[in-house]
Amino acid sequence: MSIRGISRYLLMMSSLLMISACASLPQELETQNPAVVTDFQTWQANPNDQQEVRLGGVIANISNLSDKTRLEIVNMPIGNAGKPMLSHEPKGRFVAYVQGFLDPVTYSEGRLITVLGDSAGTEKGSVDKYQHQFPVVNARAYHLWRVEERVIINDIDPFYPCYGFNCRVWRHPISGNSGRVIQEVK
Repeated sequence: MSIRGISRYLLMMSSLLMISACASLPQELETQNPAVVTDFQTWQANPNDQQEVRLGGVIANISNLSDKTRLEIVNMPIGNAGKPMLSHEPKGRFVAYVQGFLDPVTYSEGRLITVLGDSAGTEKGSVDKYQHQFPVVNARAYHLWRVEERVIINDIDPFYPCYGFNCRVWRHPISGNSGRVIQEVK
């Protein structure tokens, strides 16, 4: 790799580090409580304790009641920025009650959400025909996330690197491309 290539690489890496350092918790999910519970299993072990929780996951069901909305959420671990981590397996389900009406089109099944609120015990329910005991949180704040996908194409021929328009038009017969899709929560 040339000096120019190395300096480009270092510039790119330092830019990525600065961008990632800027990732912070959305304002509505911030709390003054240093003991806020963010681990689902810790909370699930004692849902009757008066605890403040910040949890996230995938909306599995939404029901609008007369004065509040019931969200059934499949829990996924969250990072420091409150984003559900797509690379981790779900850890269970919980119910979040939000005051007022949430539109089921906007807060539809499959969307990612993080809630902040107070632990409110458990309630009985079911997932299909399976009876389940859901830990409950009375959410006072929430943040809906979106998933963005990027495609990264890697030129895999080290002897004939391909740059620009000519890459698509004039390909060397033994060179090829590989790529991958990256999903990011925003």
